[in-house]
Amino acid sequence: MKPKLTKYLTDFSSFNLTRPISDKIRLLEILAVVLTGIGKFVFMDYLNWRLPFVIVAIVAWSLYVYYRYKKDKQVLADWGFRRDNFKTVLKLMLPFAVVSVFSFLIIGYLQDTLNPTWHIVPLLITYPIWGTVQQFLTIGLVAGNLSTLKFIKLKKISVIFITAILFSLVHYPSVWLLIGTFILALVYGYIYLKAKNLYVLGLFHGWLGALFYYTVVNQDPFADVFLKLLN
Repeated sequence: MKPKLTKYLTDFSSFNLTRPISDKIRLLEILAVVLTGIGKFVFMDYLNWRLPFVIVAIVAWSLYVYYRYKKDKQVLADWGFRRDNFKTVLKLMLPFAVVSVFSFLIIGYLQDTLNPTWHIVPLLITYPIWGTVQQFLTIGLVAGNLSTLKFIKLKKISVIFITAILFSLVHYPSVWLLIGTFILALVYGYIYLKAKNLYVLGLFHGWLGALFYYTVVNQDPFADVFLKLLN
């Protein structure tokens, strides 16, 4: 086979030949994310079924990811489940992460809410999993779908702002969580639309989130969830 023809076929095979996702599917995905957010208020806040809700949400959305992957092998990379740009996104996140950590410690010191405990260790290990799920839903599906809708063309700043508002509202009524998650989503939305990598965003979401609880919010999620199950 001629070299030029071989190169052409190789390049052609790398394209995504599946049918483009319609606006209807994208809007349904956004609606499903909103319903998941409403479920958080019902099952986590009202019924106090925190762990069962998290487990069910992870399983349900994992099944959906698998369903979409079976239909389109490129969808995972399109969403941001990829490793090729891990270092690039990591470098983009590091300055924000460093500033955030120092800010948490200063705020915690000033309001006397620093709560050092070994409970943060298991959260630093497990919370990035839930953080990745949250980033997939809010940044991957909401911001990602809003930025690619065909019937309406939204500017990136509008997509980022809308996503940040939705992500922040899910954390009502805690004022600190409302503020913190809004700022987080602004930064994450900007980085995601620049270079998609949900692994990095989920990792930092878990780590920064865990530290935020034990320094600024003055809550112990580990005790609220796991220790209650043991008692």
